[in-house]
Amino acid sequence: MAGDTRQRTALHSGRLSADLSGFREVQRLSYECAEAVAAQLRPGVTEREAARMQREWLRDRGVRDWFHLPFAWFGDRTAFANFRIPLQFFPTNRRLEPGMPFILDMAPVYKGFSADIGYSGSLGLNPVQDRLMADLREHRELILEQVRERRSLREIYEDVERLMNRQGYANRHRAYPFGVIAHKIDRVKERRWSPTAFGFGTQSLKGLAADALHGHREGWSPLWSPYRFSDHPPQPGLWAVEPHLGFRGTGAKFEEILVVTDSRDPEESAFWLDDDLPHVRRWAEEEKAA
Repeated sequence: MAGDTRQRTALHSGRLSADLSGFREVQRLSYECAEAVAAQLRPGVTEREAARMQREWLRDRGVRDWFHLPFAWFGDRTAFANFRIPLQFFPTNRRLEPGMPFILDMAPVYKGFSADIGYSGSLGLNPVQDRLMADLREHRELILEQVRERRSLREIYEDVERLMNRQGYANRHRAYPFGVIAHKIDRVKERRWSPTAFGFGTQSLKGLAADALHGHREGWSPLWSPYRFSDHPPQPGLWAVEPHLGFRGTGAKFEEILVVTDSRDPEESAFWLDDDLPHVRRWAEEEKAA
């Protein structure tokens, strides 16, 4: 019931007109895809095959456009080991082995709504990644708390990085273009088919570019980074947030939608779009078992 109240408030906010149920639907569809593909992974499967499995699963369910095409990273590539250029993010012929960590990342557009999610797992037991995933819970809590305090995005980024350092981990979202931990997402005009460029949907890129231009004029950015252009309070809208931890060749992250509104009520000013997600359920189960 609390979630329904927050959704109604957000929908009546002057600056946030998105239909949150549509974004929740595509985000849940994405995580359902991640869990389905993860269950099919076997030794010898390549990153390219895992990425194709995600594409096919989503296309079979009506996805025709993308913010970006699916990615898959295996082994030390989950920690972006030695990544230097953007081409290294694309799926390779790296084969999955027993005990190896993996990350599945996809950003489909469905019924005009977009999502961007990250799912971490391993083929069999991997205690290091299990620990990383457990420690990501504190990052999710910290980010929400500080967004509600209207700290600048740059300050929040720095505090997340400090928390990673205290935990003994490396900040691997530093390896992303512009070092982003998050980016804004929005509605995308529906088309039967939309082309991609360098793995990104052209419709979504146009929207992000328009946001960047609009934000530049008003003093904000749709990219949440450690740089000066992110030195402003959170802009109302939907943000795909992805803190990414690395430790000795193993990486783990989650990625999900954070809703920011212009409400003066702290709980309604920012909230995670959905708490019924695999990593959140995992933390709840760990808490019960403790």
